Formats: sequence, C-alpha cells, structure tokens
Amino acid sequence: MKRVLILLFASVCLLPLGGKAESDSPFFFYNPYTDPLAARDDYGLLHQSPRPRRPDFDHRAPFRFNYYFESGVDLVSDPAYVGALQDALERQGYYCGPINGVFSPEVSAAITRMQKNYSQRVTGTLTLAVRRGLHLP
Repeated sequence: MKRVLILLFASVCLLPLGGKAESDSPFFFYNPYTDPLAARDDYGLLHQSPRPRRPDFDHRAPFRFNYYFESGVDLVSDPAYVGALQDALERQGYYCGPINGVFSPEVSAAITRMQKNYSQRVTGTLTLAVRRGLHLP
C-alpha cells in the first residue's frame, strides 16, 4: 500500500503545473498544425509566409487520407501536392527554388540529393520512400 501511495505521489509531482502549451496538439499521431498539405497560420489562412503562393489556393483533397492511394505519377501533376513537396524539400535544405507547384528539373535534382542522403535508390522521381522521408502522404 505504501508503494502505491509513493508511486501516486511521485506521478502527481511530475505532472506539469501550467496549462497546455500552444504547440502541443491533442492528436499525438497526427498534428494538423504541422501538416504540410494544410499549412495554415494563426488566422486559418492557407499560407505560412508573408505573402501567399500560387499553390496555396489550388484544390486540395479534403482529407490527407485520400493522397495515400495515389501513385507518384498522379501526384506530380497535382500543383497543391507539388507545392507541399517543394515546401518540405525546402525546409530540409534540399530545394531552394520557387514554390510554384510545378515539378521542374530543380525539384527532381532536390529529390535526387535527398535520395543520396537517405541511401535510397537514386531515381529523381517521387517514390513512396521519398514521401515517407518528407512526412507527406
């Protein structure tokens, strides 16, 4: 009984005293605030930069789940997805071109550099391993 009380007291003492931080999400497996396909600022707008980009206004699937069943060939023709791909590559330092939603040779070269860095088979195309490495659906 004493051990249970000591364990209960220790667990209560280790709990944080303040409120929940703004960056914490109630979704431990999916954080909608860091989803690159639905990047929104504090006002709910579809951009996180000082000025909106063209892919921010392109049509997106209503749920992230819809992208899991599309092939890489279909996704490179979707400007919203390519914009999210360019944004994710830019955040990791592989791409430094414009975020315009166009799958250009610069995007392919950035994917090639990422595949070399992750010791993947280098193809320069959007594969499932690249999507997983960039945390894209």
